[in-house]
Parts: sequence; structure tokens; C-alpha cells
Amino acid sequence: MLLAAPGWYAWAQNTGLDWRHIGNAAIDLPLPSVATGPVDRVWYSSDGSVLYARTVSGRIFETSTFDQWQRVSDAKISPPSRENPPTPSLPEPTLRASAQVSGSSRLYGVGQNAYRSDDGGLSWSNLTAYKEASILGGELSDVVARPNDPDEVVVAAASGVWRSVDGGLSWTGLNQSLPNLPTGRLVSVPSGSHGVQLGLAGGGAEVEWAPGEKTAWKLVDATPVKRETAMKSALSQELKRSTTAIATARDFIYAGDSEGKLAVSPDGGASWPQQFKLADPATVGAVAAIWVDSNDPRIAVAVLGARPGAAPEQSKPAYVLRTMNGGIYWDDVTSNLPASAVAHGVTADRASGAMYVATDAGVFFSMTDLGSAGRPTLWTPLSENLPSVPATDVKLDAGANQLYVALDGYGVYAAIAPHRFRDARVVSAADYSSRPAAPGALLSVIGTKVESAHSDSTVVPVLAASDSASQIQVPFEAKGTTVSLALEAASGRLTVGLPLQKVSPAIFVDPEGTPLILDAETGVLLDANKPARANTRVQVLATGFGQVQPDWPTGMAAPLQDPPRVMATVKANLDGIPLEVTQATLAPGYVGFYLIEIQLPQVVNAGPAELVLEAEGQQSNRVRLYVEP
Repeated sequence: MLLAAPGWYAWAQNTGLDWRHIGNAAIDLPLPSVATGPVDRVWYSSDGSVLYARTVSGRIFETSTFDQWQRVSDAKISPPSRENPPTPSLPEPTLRASAQVSGSSRLYGVGQNAYRSDDGGLSWSNLTAYKEASILGGELSDVVARPNDPDEVVVAAASGVWRSVDGGLSWTGLNQSLPNLPTGRLVSVPSGSHGVQLGLAGGGAEVEWAPGEKTAWKLVDATPVKRETAMKSALSQELKRSTTAIATARDFIYAGDSEGKLAVSPDGGASWPQQFKLADPATVGAVAAIWVDSNDPRIAVAVLGARPGAAPEQSKPAYVLRTMNGGIYWDDVTSNLPASAVAHGVTADRASGAMYVATDAGVFFSMTDLGSAGRPTLWTPLSENLPSVPATDVKLDAGANQLYVALDGYGVYAAIAPHRFRDARVVSAADYSSRPAAPGALLSVIGTKVESAHSDSTVVPVLAASDSASQIQVPFEAKGTTVSLALEAASGRLTVGLPLQKVSPAIFVDPEGTPLILDAETGVLLDANKPARANTRVQVLATGFGQVQPDWPTGMAAPLQDPPRVMATVKANLDGIPLEVTQATLAPGYVGFYLIEIQLPQVVNAGPAELVLEAEGQQSNRVRLYVEP
């Protein structure tokens, strides 16, 4: 195993993570353009040059371009008082808001739909109704006309902000860059051909930022969310209290309720012998989330919210509880979390002892022993370089190498998990998975800067190195069933042994799961906006395809002309259908990259398809390729 890197706490306190924003804050709904979360007020500056919007979370944004929004200080500006002009008649019995265009008899109003009157409110035209529904997606909460322009009107809605420049005859959303995604629980992180999946606040709906997506979050089957909701309802009836969080592993079921109580069943719900409640629950609210170790379900971590109306300064809230004996006892590991850190989500990595919590004060990280009782851990904030908003959930990928955080309004961010700076890991450079090595394959050393490397007496080239990750190439000469690596790093000498196979194919993907697949003719990177076409060739950038012919030196870029060919037989499948592999070589001009060229069939179904490569019976990771006829 790799040795621990000293001084990692100093790093954690002094260096911000390199966060990457996954997607945007827009949702693809059957509306005139993309939507976002609820907005309750809109208004213009006095000269009409700036439009303001207030989200239901209370955050205020401004735009002068109708393209990009900027957050403004809530203390510096607030919406004007809303005074609806008197109207002789109403288009709806309970019109929520109306606005009069200065110097004219034109009025606009909103309720279930948007309306316009050109005669001071005597008669009204419905601007948004279509087949007994609103084209803007539901209730509208506010309306404002731009000063000195009677044809330009903006409305606030449950689906975001909408603008018309022709008196309401057509509408365009101003939601593409408005950070108002109703972020809830992280259902899953990128894996195979699937992307980040997020449950929306309020429950019931689930969206995905799919690999290669460029426009907006898409609604997906919410079966996992509905299944969890149904299980909570069933447990509420069985335990006779409102269940707010559950977690399962093997035969263990953990359930937390709205009063901060925790119950554990070790036999699939047949009995509930363990019931736990804090001795002083005065400030503790509902159990928000529970993480349980899938290999040893006696180990779990629960996080709690704050009781409505409680005064945290009078009693230190217990936001994080840990059990190592299946719920017989829970110890408080809230430690130095601030009183404002009302918790919403939790995840952990048993192997390293890392714990992460998502709170109103951002995301926090700690290292502890998850196998035995110890002193309360210290928490380190990780929200530097992130928007200053509450974190609603947190999740690790399957290898506990990347950390994903959901932020209220802003969506999802990802970074290398900071516990890797203490417990560095050697993984495939293609997808950060712990797959076997192969001759010529690229590996990433996550969590440390590698200065030099050897495998026995052979020099291992270091191709790139930073404080957070380094990239090395397995020598083409490597033989046997294991490869031993000795790494000289800034933190000291690291040694690791990896299984070695003739081939260990992997397709390169980014943190969103987007694969590096190019159009063979144009070299354009393919994604949802630029799909591959039927009867064309695509080029897949991968690693781990082993020996090539003629032999090629380790660490040297492949030649631009006549690159060495892969010796193994390479196969490709698209949604289970075999494809013709027209070329399999080292990627010209690259080190450790292989280029697999594939001929697509003459007939394909439009939309996303699952692509997988294979060599010597070993399959690659599965990735999403968008195709069209």
C-alpha cells in the first residue's frame, strides 16, 4: 500500500480544491426554452437597464444582457413594494400580481397564466394558455413591464424567469445561466454510460446531467427516488413516527425520524432492537441522511438538522453521529462543526476513514477511525472556490477517488477527494478506476506529486505531475502477473504493487463521464450536440491495450505517420451489436494513448447508445455515444 503523505492537514487548511462544475442550473422541460427553479419576484431598475430576480431561496440576481446573471448583495437591494393597479375586471378570481405600463392603458397580470389588457383592465387576453395548461409551466408569481417599452414584459414563475418582447405573443426563458436549480439529493455519480443523477428539492422528480450533455439537466425515471419514498412511508407506519432518512446494507436497515431518533434492524426489518435518541435533543431536528458501510453494516454515520425555533448558541447541536456496533450506541463526532452547519448529507470511505458532510455552512471533511471509538474528529471546510450557498448532499465515486457536492441553486461540483492527499491511490488514468495495469498503460497517482518512478530496475516515465495528481506509464517491457512501482514523491517514497494483465482496456472519460470520442473525418469531439452519424467512422481514445508492433519505447510519443499497431484483437460493441474495428494503434503524437477506429453501421437509432471495447476477453468501461441516422 502507499504510505501516508505527511502535512496533509496543512494542505487541507491552506489550499482550495480544484472544483469542476458539472453541468449548469437549467432543466429541460416541455416549455418554450430551458427552465430552472422557482422565482418569486422580478423588477427593473428605474431606467430599465437592469433586470432583477429573487429566487424562492431569497437570493437576488441581476442581468443587463439577458444572458448572464450575477448575484447581488441582498443587503444592497430589495424588491420594491408590490402595488397592483386597480382593474375593473379580473381574468382570474385571485390574480397574484399585475403591472401597468407607464403612460399607457396597457396592463399585464399573472396567475395560473399571463394576461394582457390594452384598455385599462376592462378586457384581458390570455397570453400563455394552451390546451388547458400554461406554456410557461405552472403558477406565475410576479410580472413587470420594462419602463418606456410597453411590449417588453417579464414574469416570475415556478419554472424560472420568462421574457417577451412582443407583448406576450412569444416567450423566451432567461434561465440558462440563472443559478436556481432546486438541488436536492445526489442519487448517483457518473458510472459507465450514466452521468450525475440528482433528485430535485421537494421530491418526486429526478434529473440527469448525462455524459456529453451540453444544454440542460434532463428528466429521467425517478424510480429510485419513488422507491425510497415508499420505503420511508412503510417504515413510518411500522415505527409509528415520521421516517426522514434510511440506509440499507445486507440485512441491516437504518431509519432516522423527524425527532432525531435512530432505529436499526439487523434482520431486514423483522425486528428493531436498537432505538437511540440523544440525551439532550433540544436543538436537534430530523435525521437528514445516513451512510452505512456496505462491507460492514455495523458501521454507519448519521447527520441531523436543527430543530425549528431552536437557539443553537444556547446548546451545541449534535449534527454528526457515528456507530460502530450496529446502532447499540452512537457517539457524537460533531466536534468543531459550527452551529450554523445544519447537516443535509453524508458520505464516508471506510478504508481511509474519511467522512464528508453537506451543511448549510458548506461541505466539511474529516479523517477518523471508522472501525473503533476514538476522540472526536476535527472538521475542515472545503467550500473555498465554491459558491457561498448551502450544500444539500455529498457523494464519493465507487473508488472513493472523486468527491461530488450538490449546492443549492448551483447544481453539482466535483474534485479529487481530499483524503487522497493522505491516502494516495494509483488508478487507471482513463477513468480513475482500480483496474489491473497493462504494458504501456497510463496510470494516475492521485493525491501526490511524483518526482521519479521505477519498476524494479526499469525507469517508469513521469509524464505529468502536480500537487494533486501525477501520470505515469507502465513500461512496455513489464511481464508477469504483478508490477511493482517505487515512486519518489514530494511526500516521500511510495511503493505499490498492481495486478498486471496483457491488456486492461479503458476509454478515457472526464469527471462528467463524457468519453473522448472523435469524428474520424473532422476530428471534432462528439457529444450530445455533435452526435456521430450512421455509416461514419469514429475514433476512441483509450489506454491499456498492451503490446504494439513494431515495439515502441515507453514514454515516447507515437509517430504521426504509421503508428505502431495493437497486437491484441480489438472488438467493439454498440448497444450489444458488434462493430467493425478498422484500426487499432497508438494514438499519433500521444504517449500511452491508443486510438481505436470504429465503423458505425448504416442504420442506427437516434439518441444515446452504449459503447464498449474488448481485447483478449477483457472489456473496457461502458461509455455513452450519441448517434443519429
